[in-house]
Amino acid sequence: MTELRVHLLVEDLQPQFAAYLATPVRARGYPPAQGQHALFVEVAPGLAIERVTDLALRSVPGVEPGLLFVERQFGVLEVHSSDLEEVRRAGRAILDALGPGGLSPQVLYQDVIEDLTDQHAVIVNRNRQASMVLPGQTLLVHEMTPALFAAQAANEAEKAAPSITIVDVQMIGAAGRLYLSGTTGDILKAREAL
Repeated sequence: MTELRVHLLVEDLQPQFAAYLATPVRARGYPPAQGQHALFVEVAPGLAIERVTDLALRSVPGVEPGLLFVERQFGVLEVHSSDLEEVRRAGRAILDALGPGGLSPQVLYQDVIEDLTDQHAVIVNRNRQASMVLPGQTLLVHEMTPALFAAQAANEAEKAAPSITIVDVQMIGAAGRLYLSGTTGDILKAREAL
């Protein structure tokens, strides 16, 4: 029995978040572009995502798979297209096969840290190659479950405050995490969108 944990449509991918989705890591496929629309799906058990991928791609060959990941307990798929209706049709094909379901997002933690120290910026940026938080900026940290909701959170925060910097998005695993930086005013706008 396949459990549909997350079925999440993210419309109008924003520039930074689309660029993040296109970064080359082991689970990436076809990179999305700004303005496209994406569907994120998480299922349990993990390998069931292969059937979900087959359902989506057979029903709507025009959508492109951007992310396919099988982790310990869950499988994750992201498909995208410039045509919103194509993405919706792929989503309906998945729902028709698995039935309705899905978990609601739950915020586990959120904090706004103003005037970040130099040492704090260095340690936050330790694994970043770009999109770094700078000393003196305000940092928003946000943690939620299921992890995939970090995708929607990042995109909505960028819509609300386009001049923020998406420092990191962790959207696979036990919990999703989001690091955003910028001016205090922009970070507070982004927080409201979350």
